[in-house]
Amino acid sequence: MDQLTKIAIIGGTGKSGKYLVKQLISEGFQLKLLVRDPAKVPYKSPQVETIKGNVATFQDVYNLIFGAGAVISTLGLGIPVSEPTIFSTATHNIIRAMRELNVHRYIVTTGLNVDTPFDNKSIHTAAKTEWMKSNFPLSTADKQKEYELLAASNIDWTMVRLPVIEQTDQVVPVTTSLEDCPGEQISAASLAIFLISQITDREFIRKAPFIANA
Repeated sequence: MDQLTKIAIIGGTGKSGKYLVKQLISEGFQLKLLVRDPAKVPYKSPQVETIKGNVATFQDVYNLIFGAGAVISTLGLGIPVSEPTIFSTATHNIIRAMRELNVHRYIVTTGLNVDTPFDNKSIHTAAKTEWMKSNFPLSTADKQKEYELLAASNIDWTMVRLPVIEQTDQVVPVTTSLEDCPGEQISAASLAIFLISQITDREFIRKAPFIANA
């Protein structure tokens, strides 16, 4: 996949999404951003095309993905806060649109609280998972449903599970694991670089790696 391929971005104005967009622009990619309010988009670049809409609406997601070669989502609950079921709703729409448009590569971020059959979580990570389930039961359950929808699909997905994201431009080496979170934090700049690498890297196709700063 060359750098002229358009990348569809969901969550591109969020805390980690803005670092992702900045890095994609610097690497020469063409982007399509789905945003609820185009007036709030801070990026002034001919490489960025803005699509007004909502991930909860299938046609908006279809319009975003049309003409793109891959999709990356850093979707959060947002401001104003979305329904806690937004993650599974978005995933339904993304999978459907990708199938209809014959787009295969999807990369999405989530928390370390998502469980997979391949996990061997430490006591520390397991405790954080249980805390999220107790304090944010609806959104945590919906993120788990998001994983299950992807696992049942036939697209080339990668779900990147994250610890605390540090809002910094500092690029720090990263460590990955399919079993347990290997660190306490990840810099937003390091995360952006990792997500972009996954566009062509096939190591984690249909897998859910944890990532953290080494």
